[in-house]
Amino acid sequence: MARQKSIVKLDGTIGGITFYKSKEGYLAREKGGVSAERIRNDPAFQRTRENNAEFGRAGKAGKVLRNSIRQLLQNINDSRMVSRLTKKMVEVIKLDAVNPRGLRNVIDGEAELLMNFDFNANGKLGNTVYAPWNKTLDRPTGEAGVNFDPFVPAKMIAAPGGTTHFKLTAAAMDIDFEAEVYVAPIGESIILPWDNTLTAAIDIPLVLPELSTHPLFLALGIEFFQEVNGEKYSLKNGAFNALKIIDVVV
Repeated sequence: MARQKSIVKLDGTIGGITFYKSKEGYLAREKGGVSAERIRNDPAFQRTRENNAEFGRAGKAGKVLRNSIRQLLQNINDSRMVSRLTKKMVEVIKLDAVNPRGLRNVIDGEAELLMNFDFNANGKLGNTVYAPWNKTLDRPTGEAGVNFDPFVPAKMIAAPGGTTHFKLTAAAMDIDFEAEVYVAPIGESIILPWDNTLTAAIDIPLVLPELSTHPLFLALGIEFFQEVNGEKYSLKNGAFNALKIIDVVV
């Protein structure tokens, strides 16, 4: 891989060299590799086909999980979140001890590995919210949610510069990865001032189907705002908003 330094930036393939734009800038690399036809049919690439199948399955699982909380992720700004989640899903699938290589999946893997996954690497929940919380994720009853005892925001929440207000968010997810469907109620607190005033108790109740047979997840997040002339705006386009999986039941 080489970096393009000329004034005119190229995009395409010329003489076996592919020119393209990436997050690291304009790059160039030699075109090559094994043909797709050979990978699909050559017995020598059996392991490659198996790995590709499982990687694709991991990507789909990650997409289903993201779609289930899309409303919250719209307020999260992390360009590498999709790749980080896919990588974690690959780890989950590799721990499937039931199915053969190439057929391993999330359901028979170790979905518990998704515990503590931060959807924003630039705004991790553990470095942001220090107020203790209680969580509920009960398969038999379907009860879920998060609650906080009263706390002082300026002391228990590490807010980025410019913050005037915040709100807490939560989501419970019942996900059928095989059918690619889900039930995912979302809740939130009111928008609260980030100051030295003691809050009231905060309760975000959520309800999932009773006796579900699918993996269950619980996520907790926080969003920051700046008030200008009486209007509250998302702070820095969500660069520091946090969202994290805080419980998993499989």
